[in-house]
Amino acid sequence: MTAHLEEFINAFHSSVGEKRFQRLILSAPTQGTSLETPRKQTVRPIEIKGQNVLQWELQFDKLQTHQNLSYEESVEKFRNEFGDLFREAYLFTNESEEILRKSKKGLKHTKKKTTPQEPRVSLKHNRSKNYLIPEGVPCPFLEALGIMNAAGKVHAARQKKFRQVNRYLEIVNDLYSELPADGPIRIVDFGCGLSYLTFGVHYLLTSIHQREVILHGIDQKTDVISRCQSLAEKLQLEGLEFSNGKIENTAQQTKVHLALSLHACDSATDVALAYAVNAQADVILAVPCCQHEVFPQLQNDDLKLILKHGILKERIAALVTDALRAATLEAKGYKTQIMEFIDLEHTPKNLLIRSVRRDKPPDANSLSRYEDLKEILHIQHLATDQILK
Repeated sequence: MTAHLEEFINAFHSSVGEKRFQRLILSAPTQGTSLETPRKQTVRPIEIKGQNVLQWELQFDKLQTHQNLSYEESVEKFRNEFGDLFREAYLFTNESEEILRKSKKGLKHTKKKTTPQEPRVSLKHNRSKNYLIPEGVPCPFLEALGIMNAAGKVHAARQKKFRQVNRYLEIVNDLYSELPADGPIRIVDFGCGLSYLTFGVHYLLTSIHQREVILHGIDQKTDVISRCQSLAEKLQLEGLEFSNGKIENTAQQTKVHLALSLHACDSATDVALAYAVNAQADVILAVPCCQHEVFPQLQNDDLKLILKHGILKERIAALVTDALRAATLEAKGYKTQIMEFIDLEHTPKNLLIRSVRRDKPPDANSLSRYEDLKEILHIQHLATDQILK
């Protein structure tokens, strides 16, 4: 077990000394995150006042902090935190990617050679953000989807989509430790559409985490599904398939590890959430789209000043709907957060419901608060109710 750790640290040492080092990532916290424990740490080389140092970026739920350390200090920090605080480490160099993973079976060290690249890391302090899929490295599915060219350069008109895909993959990657450590990972993507993010999740789990994946994308648009299936076959992506139809008509799986729903229109989000709960999904990620049920029902004399304005009433209705969705998931035993998915400049639908299943009985308090809010706002019927059945 120690040999794997030393091999990884030696690879880190040589890449830094030979100026091949790009970044090091520590992820999959052993005890979850807290105010003291970040959910991810990213290490990159920078130059400050003429000296080369390694900058540690500590990513908490709502903030980032930085530490500038020497190589020796970085190795000591890595030794102290890997295994005890984090279960996974990723080392990216100019010609390889290495993964060190700790599980109940011990340490596993894997290495994958990549196409040799010119050094992509600028030591300047104000350099651009590191991504799980970095610009400058060819990525077959992004090329096929028209986001980057064969050399790995992102097309100027697709920069926002490139950042959106990477942001989403960061969110999925932060929850990787909640997925099963062994065996295939079963995923359902409801309302997958053109499937930029579906292909991205498949790439993250198969190429970066080197896991077997069974991923099923569902959408009502026949032409879209045909295109996605053809693309998956062209890229020879194992375990990825698409089908046409409504969510409620999809055969229920006995177990889903990861359920995804991005911009499923109107009450389709609620149908997807109900499916995920019934399939005992370990992780649910949903970016809700429009939902029209609450708007015509919304009444409250104390809120007349707000509700008399259509645009404000529409926004309140959307926020109420998502709050009720979160409450139903909590009532079903999920730890649930509503967080910003991506900046408003990319999409006005920027809230993401993130839920992780916990082995505990249904939360009666969440159910009570759910019913109380419906009563206060005179909401009689809601598609979200089906999640509780």
